[in-house]
Amino acid sequence: MSIENIYDINNTSDYKYSDIKKAVDKFKKEYSISFRERVQSVVELLSKDSRKNVINLSNNLLKFLDKYHSEVSRVNSMYEFDREILRKKGLNILCGVDEVGRGPLAGPIVSASVVLDLNVLEEKMILEIKDSKKLSKKKREELDLIIREKALSFNIELLDNKVIDERGIAWCNNEVLKRASEGLKVKPELVLSDGYPIKKGNIRNEYVIKGDNKSASIACASIIAKVYRDNIMKEYNETYPGYGFDSNVGYGAQKHIDSIKSQGPCKIHRKSFLTNILEK
Repeated sequence: MSIENIYDINNTSDYKYSDIKKAVDKFKKEYSISFRERVQSVVELLSKDSRKNVINLSNNLLKFLDKYHSEVSRVNSMYEFDREILRKKGLNILCGVDEVGRGPLAGPIVSASVVLDLNVLEEKMILEIKDSKKLSKKKREELDLIIREKALSFNIELLDNKVIDERGIAWCNNEVLKRASEGLKVKPELVLSDGYPIKKGNIRNEYVIKGDNKSASIACASIIAKVYRDNIMKEYNETYPGYGFDSNVGYGAQKHIDSIKSQGPCKIHRKSFLTNILEK
């Protein structure tokens, strides 16, 4: 007998273990915080089954619930970080902005800015957001789509290797953050930047050390900037094979450095970053 909904289970002995497991797995995928009270009775029911594997499902479901609500609490603290800043300053809208690609030997520097609805209910928050470097490639790509869908506004800007060589990475780092935050369709009253103040910007700015682990808005900006740049470098790998851009995304991995020495730089390399490499 199949189970359409986990709440249909009234007597576990009426069902096969495989059917119960399928219902539990489906429930996990569809779970939201509003289900919390209703599921407790199901957990208790499963725990009273005579079969060990069904009892294990009950224990696993409890672990899932604990992990889920711990994550909700963590992410809510990131949303609250942003809300508290707005409350203290008497403002209504802020954006988070972050950059990726400051240190690579090739490719552009990219910045993203994000305006979130910070007053959403807990079940509508974007879970699992954090410093993009701490997420797997698959998870970043999943979150990138969610952020783009749920954000009130987002903007992505880049400066290529030619501008980096002409103006220097420090100028480009500031400029790309400035452009990303000022190009939003929903105009923020405050820009939270990760790690660096934005100089000569037209919007009030505060910088947050390790902001992508504290601020929901900065974390979301970090993720979409990283995904955007990684995809650019993946495309460049097709145009300029041999440098491993699909894996090193332009950073100075040893194989990348060896390729520069053996076949010389390509059109997207930052010549100003290669002086020591080419002289050796």
